[in-house]
Amino acid sequence: MSRRTVFGNAQEALEQLKEEMAAELGVDGSQLDTGDLPSRSIGHYGGIYGGKIGGQMTRRLIEMGEQQLTRQK
Repeated sequence: MSRRTVFGNAQEALEQLKEEMAAELGVDGSQLDTGDLPSRSIGHYGGIYGGKIGGQMTRRLIEMGEQQLTRQK
């Protein structure tokens, strides 16, 4: 099975959605300098922020899908 992207800008749109969700939750990853941190610490920060952002992204994507389905009917 190929892993090619069906929609060319899907990855960019997903990254933008992540940034919007992080901003809404008050998470600013740009201030986190990961250059000198060991991978264990990076995983810790990812776990803290990733769960919050991932849950919100899932909710937002479901809402967007539901809205699109209602428009199609």
